[in-house]
Amino acid sequence: MAAVENPLLQDFIFPPYDVIEPNHICPAIETLLIELEKDLDELEKTVEPTWPGLVVPLEKIIDRLSVVWGIVNHLNSVKDCPQLRAAIQLVQPKKVGFQLKLRQSKLIYKAFKAIKDSPDWENLSDARKRVVDLKLKEAVLYGVSLEDTSRERFNEIEQELEKLAQNFEENILDATKNFEKVITDKREIEGLPVTTLSITAKTATDKGYENATAEDDGPPNNTPIIERVLELRLEKAKLLGLKNYAEVSLEMKMATVDKAKDLIYKLHEASWGSAIQDLEELRDYAREKGAQEANDLNQWDINFWSERLRESRYDFDEEELRHYFPLPKVMEGLFNLTKKLFGVDIEPANGTAPVWNKDVSFYQVKDSSNAPIAYFYFDPYSRPSEKRGGAWADLVVGRSGVCSSDNTRPRLPITNIVCNLTPPTKDKPSLMTIREVEAVFHEFGHALQLLLTKQDEGLVSGNQGIEWDAVEIPSLFMENWCYQRETILGIAKHYESGEPLPENTCLRILRARTFRAGTLLLRQLRYASVDLELHSTYVPGGLESIYDVDQEIGKRTHPIPLLPEDRFLCSFSHIFADKYAAGYYSYQWAEVLSADAFSAFEEAGLDNDQSLREMGSKFRETILALGGGKAPNEVFLEFRGREPTPDAFLRYNGLLPTIAAT
Repeated sequence: MAAVENPLLQDFIFPPYDVIEPNHICPAIETLLIELEKDLDELEKTVEPTWPGLVVPLEKIIDRLSVVWGIVNHLNSVKDCPQLRAAIQLVQPKKVGFQLKLRQSKLIYKAFKAIKDSPDWENLSDARKRVVDLKLKEAVLYGVSLEDTSRERFNEIEQELEKLAQNFEENILDATKNFEKVITDKREIEGLPVTTLSITAKTATDKGYENATAEDDGPPNNTPIIERVLELRLEKAKLLGLKNYAEVSLEMKMATVDKAKDLIYKLHEASWGSAIQDLEELRDYAREKGAQEANDLNQWDINFWSERLRESRYDFDEEELRHYFPLPKVMEGLFNLTKKLFGVDIEPANGTAPVWNKDVSFYQVKDSSNAPIAYFYFDPYSRPSEKRGGAWADLVVGRSGVCSSDNTRPRLPITNIVCNLTPPTKDKPSLMTIREVEAVFHEFGHALQLLLTKQDEGLVSGNQGIEWDAVEIPSLFMENWCYQRETILGIAKHYESGEPLPENTCLRILRARTFRAGTLLLRQLRYASVDLELHSTYVPGGLESIYDVDQEIGKRTHPIPLLPEDRFLCSFSHIFADKYAAGYYSYQWAEVLSADAFSAFEEAGLDNDQSLREMGSKFRETILALGGGKAPNEVFLEFRGREPTPDAFLRYNGLLPTIAAT
């Protein structure tokens, strides 16, 4: 296939998602890597320790690969098929090989070191200093100082880890697609929500169950993948002269291993008593309702009785609430809030850019000059046969002065926002639970940092170059707005009648925010603790298994013991197929910061639009605009005017009385 015909290799502002096919991937990546190899060779021949002589050509190389591979990776997440997987498996080793060559270039490393050591260092902007420091640290962590057999082994490990991460995700998707439970006795589904019943009925129809067949190649199993990943990560750490992979991971984060564990310990202390009380209340309620074994509730009982207790205590049915949260109205309210806080308009721009599915919408973001400053795609609905679960926001292209198309203004950022919401039906729009509303606000917070950045140094714009335990600050910050009276009443309108959500129901939703908060926090602390334990003290292949570690931590984080057959780790994509390895604690770390940031808006007055606009402008100009161009602790200090405290986080979760008593 000629390069000019390949859509992945054409010059484009918006990716040609509608015409990219799996057969384009191999020739595109192979051709691109040949071109980039030449560019890298030329850079190494001519490199000099100046911004134009080093960083400008380097950013162009990095950007070209990240944009094209990012498109491929995105399609892999939303349009999975055997042909796409096969293409990625063929070219992924070559892509990883080039990245390693680039990151391990001693000539580039020495040039960055020369900039750092030069008399002109102090004259560089904060953002440029961050770029230099980032690239020096990255080079060391990717083995620039390794020689001969050590470097060869390091590169073998990187290749295998990349492949294992891909296999891990594919296994989860396959297991999800392959699982089915056929129910023909109506008594077995009594009490299930109508929404759930309609979705499962459609799934059964779509599968054509009577004529279905399945390949007999055994169920996907991620256990050996996890063991191998942990073994390789430990070996990688040892090659770099570090004790464990947690030390490798924390090199690029705000916290240290000890500080991360200390945060987990303090939050555990604050939440354990509350979780015990949660369980006792649940047992009392189950006993009151005639459950014979209320004292011996099992894991499979908890969600059922929790939902019944919540309905009883706060007098609302989450399924009934769906009728008040149609997706179009939620998005309208979200965009109105964004305008109020950050002074930008978000407008539909469907037809401007090609999309990968008919349900994908495209939007433009405009500032006060009414000119576009960014764009984003929104892919809202679940497609289990081809789309991985969860929700995420990622970069298509980032803001960059170097990658400007006209050399007069920076390239504008473009972002994907992907969710797995309930699809609409013939007579109903997509109707959301309050948790799904929260998920949309969360991912939109991530997108805002990518879309509203004012950082022109592309290597640290948006969330690029931000320490990973700070990237969740904007997303968790936006979640807080889901639990403000004005926000809820602004988005909650009955999909048929248009009637607003009753005021008393809104207040009950707000009160229910802290329901079982201690229990829910402990569950997150389990994930964070297992992650750190597996990457700091666990010995792969030793007497203790990964599930032994999980079970032991479960005793400290679950008032009811985990089931012996619990295999949650096999779907823990965050740490085995994403960027959160030895970093899942980042959610709690960032949640403390984001809650403190939101409390600044409370102090300004949530009912004072002028104060909100002023505080929103300050948040935008610091946390959303500066990107990785300044250290996160400095950015937070610039916004808040002081160091962060955990008070707001504990208060929002109803845990302040607990910590005061300990």
